[in-house]
Amino acid sequence: MKQHFMMFAAYNQWANSRIYDAAADLDDEEFHRNVGVFFGSMMGTLNHVLTADRIWMRRFTGEGDAPARLDTILHRALPGLRLAREAEDKRIIDWVGALTDKALSGRFSYMTVSDMRTVSQRLAPALDHFVNHQTHHRGQAHAILTVLGRPSVPLDLTLFQRSEEGRAFA
Repeated sequence: MKQHFMMFAAYNQWANSRIYDAAADLDDEEFHRNVGVFFGSMMGTLNHVLTADRIWMRRFTGEGDAPARLDTILHRALPGLRLAREAEDKRIIDWVGALTDKALSGRFSYMTVSDMRTVSQRLAPALDHFVNHQTHHRGQAHAILTVLGRPSVPLDLTLFQRSEEGRAFA
């Protein structure tokens, strides 16, 4: 099971890098343009993914900054946002790499952001959500690039598994 989550942590880092590379080609107006996705713009969407990851990592580890709102803007400009994303991806990979099978089969409790209630659940299904959430919003980032007339960014898991970074997990 640990190998499964290590693969997804590495995949998320790889896919995030590809989305951020594509976003780097946007001018400032395009980066901030509201195109109608849930968090409006590329800036809002990428901030949301980082915000949510920090919230979940705080829940998982008890450490780190955890914004109080899901629409928190951590960085308005891409360079600072990218540095923060890269650091968070490394943090996720390191944390997943240190997990034991016992921890993965265990439970944890946390307080929700939206309605402030305590939830207890098994760690492995929560990690499934964590990975799926990033994938969902990267899909929205991909849609933003499409709306802005930018080239497609292939993000398929099988493409990652065939890459140098992913071969260890395939």
